[in-house]
Amino acid sequence: MGSFSIWHWLIVLAVGLLLFGGGGKISGLMGDMAKGIKSFKKNMAEDDDASMEASAEKPSGTIKGPGAAGGTANTTQSTAANHS
Repeated sequence: MGSFSIWHWLIVLAVGLLLFGGGGKISGLMGDMAKGIKSFKKNMAEDDDASMEASAEKPSGTIKGPGAAGGTANTTQSTAANHS
């Protein structure tokens, strides 16, 4: 029980050959992973740009400018004066 049997060593050898065997398997895997990360970052940046454009097109609901609020109040007052 203290040492590994031949089957344990054969499994370890098979796993080692799968991971490190062949020409450039690990570098190929790392290259594919890097491409995936770059693609993910690019898509996240596109999503941020799309959300920024959507928020720019969407009205904020606030009226800006000095005459906008005053014009509404004057219209209400003049309408109230006409009814009295």
